[in-house]
Amino acid sequence: MRAIALLALLALGGPAWAENQDVCRTAEAQVGTSFALPHAAQSVANKRLNVLVVGAGSSALPGPEGVRKAYPARLQAALAAAMPDTVVTVASDVEPRRSAGQMVRVLPAALSKFKPQLVIWQIGTVDAMQGVDPDEFSQALEEGASITRAAGADLILVNAQYSPRTESMIALGAYADLMRRVASQQEMPLFDRFSVMKTWADLGIFDFYAKTKKLDTAEHVHDCIGRLLADLVLDSVKLGEPQPQSGR
Repeated sequence: MRAIALLALLALGGPAWAENQDVCRTAEAQVGTSFALPHAAQSVANKRLNVLVVGAGSSALPGPEGVRKAYPARLQAALAAAMPDTVVTVASDVEPRRSAGQMVRVLPAALSKFKPQLVIWQIGTVDAMQGVDPDEFSQALEEGASITRAAGADLILVNAQYSPRTESMIALGAYADLMRRVASQQEMPLFDRFSVMKTWADLGIFDFYAKTKKLDTAEHVHDCIGRLLADLVLDSVKLGEPQPQSGR
């Protein structure tokens, strides 16, 4: 059954998370946008922002602390810290093994339930694993963008996680490229999680080969994703702010 969890407003974590901030910034060059979020910007101007994260399994973490430490919660914490005068709420609609086409079918109900001004759509891994036709995948992304905009919300795409163990087995990079193309054509921001995580791997920041019994690495990665995604949201919101008219 689809898990839909409303995340309570969270304070930033303790010293360990604060120290993690510099680690996160090592991949900030992979995060940037030239596209605005006008609906989110208007909502922020009204001192409230509702965000809906739609995704599959990699949007969540297991265990009793999983919700608090997964990137949707870390995103909310970072946004709340950056905009203390704005009430920020992040809702998460997450179900494992859900393809883009399946997410499109549940998107209208989720939009109606949560009424977000911003949707963050994490997608790509399941479609790559299932070998979904590229045209069908792109069409689903475009349909999702149309549905979201018709509901009065902006959309940010988030592509697959980078994994050296699976990169050679499934075409994650190809689907990431498709998402970049659709995002550019639709003029909406894309958070390139694949490139961000690959940068960390190449720099030796995180070891994605290591097999550990602890969730420390996953928690730190999710915290960094939340922080960098918040940067993208803030930059895109700024681009969407109404420009003052020049007078004579």
